[in-house]
Amino acid sequence: MTTRADSLKVSPIIESRDQLVASFARGEKPKDRWRIGTEHEKFVYAFGDHHAPSYDEPGGILALLDGLKEYGWQPVEEKGADGKYRTIAMSGADGSISLEPAGQFELSGAPLDNLHETCAETGRHLEQVKAVGDRLGIGFLGLGMWPDKTRAELPIMPKGRYAIMLRHMPRVGSMGLDMMLRTCTIQVNLDYESEADMAKKFRVGLALQPLATALFANSPFTEGRPNGMLSYRSHIWSDTDPARTGMLPFVFEDGFGYDRYAEYALDVPMYFVYRDGLYIDAAGLSFRDFLKGELSVLPGELPTLDDWNDHLSTAFPEVRLKTFLEMRGADGGPWGRICALPALWVGLLYDGGALDAAWDVVKHWSIEERQVLRDSVPKLGLDAPIAGGRKLREIAGEVLDIAHAGLAARARFDAGGSNETGFLDPLREVVRSGKVPAEVLLEKYHGPWGGDVSKVYEDMKF
Repeated sequence: MTTRADSLKVSPIIESRDQLVASFARGEKPKDRWRIGTEHEKFVYAFGDHHAPSYDEPGGILALLDGLKEYGWQPVEEKGADGKYRTIAMSGADGSISLEPAGQFELSGAPLDNLHETCAETGRHLEQVKAVGDRLGIGFLGLGMWPDKTRAELPIMPKGRYAIMLRHMPRVGSMGLDMMLRTCTIQVNLDYESEADMAKKFRVGLALQPLATALFANSPFTEGRPNGMLSYRSHIWSDTDPARTGMLPFVFEDGFGYDRYAEYALDVPMYFVYRDGLYIDAAGLSFRDFLKGELSVLPGELPTLDDWNDHLSTAFPEVRLKTFLEMRGADGGPWGRICALPALWVGLLYDGGALDAAWDVVKHWSIEERQVLRDSVPKLGLDAPIAGGRKLREIAGEVLDIAHAGLAARARFDAGGSNETGFLDPLREVVRSGKVPAEVLLEKYHGPWGGDVSKVYEDMKF
């Protein structure tokens, strides 16, 4: 989740609705400047008893952040309601490190040219946090959901926006707190060349997001037992906050573009406004009122472009538009699968032939068929139904072939002469075996683990 840092620059006041739409157009880039930004979260646990460390306990999250200074990471501080400044993130050459609400540790990687660079960045980060973690007695777990923790067992990080969200979530859904406290994801951020290019990529990404959910499904346990789902993390989004989540049917309508997404975002209720280093609670209020100077918590004040960008970060659809597109459907997972997610989406979306081929796979699906697939995939994985009475697994191999062709056409090689297609191998294995990661974990739970979910800490640690 986005970490706000104070800037010396004064953000422009929004004086017309055109500025909202123009904010998306500013993201347009020629193809030779398209980049890959990969984000991945992981759970932090103590070696001894597997508890989730709090922020300021000895050897806890703050100590982990401080330990990364030796690798050149610089602290990002936030002022609390008590006036004290606390480190809540780190910035460096490899992007930024931030904290999710219960201490899930996230790298938001730098925008990079190719997957070889992305995977090298991931490797550097994991080697660094593991080195610091080993000294502190803490480890890192690659799953989509805490396998054994209740909400009450989890700490809360000292970030102002999280206090607001934690208060608001129970008002609008039954599982928003689970989303905040008990889940981890991998996502990739990708560029677009024009409004039409954005719309086509958005449509393909949204239609095939359930396939990514299935291929990365990795959250079958809740509080020590199987939960009946393969991706419980994905299921959680079904009752988090309907006003800011979902499959966005309007994306597939004729004429979809920046203006229509701006309309959607304006209808998303606000969470907060950031002023003078503090978060002001605006949960449930309207950004449309803010544009008229009628926001009750800041009467007479107009929003800035920074306020609009903050607001865009509080919408949580399966694909999200900012000045880039975010693919948001995958569970957290181990090292090898972190690199596989950007490989899937770069292969599908960054080559024109692959993008056209992927659109041909999904363009005839109806709104109802897309929604049934999204609703079914958390439980059924690759057996979720798609159009024509088929199952998702029947197109999985075809889609991976399209991604493979797209990566091959990009012709980005490492020092050894290999292109990017090898990063798809973990997904090829899922399709070959017919088992998504969660199904493999359930087989272990019912087999060699003997019903002891704590064994996951050994099997799924980084």
